[in-house]
Amino acid sequence: MPRAPAAASEGKEIDMKMIMAVIKPFKLDEVREALTELGVQGLTVTEVKGFGRQKGQTEIYRGAEYQVNFLPKVKIEVAVADPVAARVVEAIQKAAATGKIGDGKIFVYELTSAVRIRTGETDAEAL
Repeated sequence: MPRAPAAASEGKEIDMKMIMAVIKPFKLDEVREALTELGVQGLTVTEVKGFGRQKGQTEIYRGAEYQVNFLPKVKIEVAVADPVAARVVEAIQKAAATGKIGDGKIFVYELTSAVRIRTGETDAEAL
């Protein structure tokens, strides 16, 4: 039976990170390739909509101008061992950058527990 995710409260050092990046959709393949080169073995991709500082954009459709408040983005989530987290963040940043507004953001969270459902492996072994 897997142990409960109480590692942080027991004073155990966190040795895993969850990295979430929100990027422009056309940059997904470049980011995936960069992560594969680092040895990242799995990631989750979700199509999302959102806005940041650009606050949407104005478009014209059939002669009528309208405001698009939420822009299409892709959210990537990848769980990694702590020693490679900084390299993963750097790879995502380099691969996703266009130099223009709306390139996205990367968030890094402490991951206190992970369980591979098939084998019951836990924590870093489950990644």
